[in-house]
Amino acid sequence: MTRAHLLAALAAPLMLAGAAHSQTAPRPLPPGPSAWEQHRYQADQHRYEMDRLRQQTDESQATARQLQLESRLTRLELDQRRATPPSASPLPPIRSVEEERAAREAATRRRETTADRVGEIDDWLDRRPN
Repeated sequence: MTRAHLLAALAAPLMLAGAAHSQTAPRPLPPGPSAWEQHRYQADQHRYEMDRLRQQTDESQATARQLQLESRLTRLELDQRRATPPSASPLPPIRSVEEERAAREAATRRRETTADRVGEIDDWLDRRPN
């Protein structure tokens, strides 16, 4: 607590001196620019803004042209890929007809066995509670 009082006692004169210093009369401002210079400054601002807008428009148009060329190139590449003929020789079959039939029958047996087992589980889950 004593530190707070000590700090307040030291800070109070500094704050009062700062407030007294800020209340002194401001220095007189130099004379402002003439009306002609103000108009010239405003015209320069307008010219700079118009140049900036023109440059921004030119950049956006250049970007649009670049994107248009890229999309045209991509479209041509896609058309070229689509137009290529398929390979002349068809791929040989991986399995013979008998092997395919045996694989289908084995898959059918596996599905039926699984369905039977799942049916047993469903029946057990659907039973009436005691």
